[in-house]
Amino acid sequence: MLIWITIGVIWFIDRVLKVLIQGNFTLGESVVVIPDFFHLTYVLNPGAAFGLLPGRTWIFIPTAIIVCIGIVYAQFKIPRQEWLMRLTLGLIGGGALGNLYDRLFIGKVVDYLDFQIWPFVFNFADSAIVVGVGLLMIKMFLEEQKVHKRT
Repeated sequence: MLIWITIGVIWFIDRVLKVLIQGNFTLGESVVVIPDFFHLTYVLNPGAAFGLLPGRTWIFIPTAIIVCIGIVYAQFKIPRQEWLMRLTLGLIGGGALGNLYDRLFIGKVVDYLDFQIWPFVFNFADSAIVVGVGLLMIKMFLEEQKVHKRT
């Protein structure tokens, strides 16, 4: 259940934020939130994270669908007590669905988080994916450490 709740919450927050940006900004508009550090900048990203592989939506749509199918499958295989694994999959799935929605209905991904210390604009869904993958990597590393201590 945690996977589904997390997916739903991430997707909902992502949609609300993107609708707010699209409804209140013109494409390319940037508003300073914290000078020289953080802006809200409305851009449409035709590629993957950080603008990689622009115009290759045909790659990202099936990839997101495969990720979501994998998460549905994993839902039935991961023990209920593995809450961290379920949370990470929910974060990744919610982020993947958020960007998949954009690709299917807009043709590009709505990005708006613009940290001036970083050359790329991204969105809430991207953040959820990165946090989910990061937590998954930490979990895998810690599990590997446990195995090495036992041997």
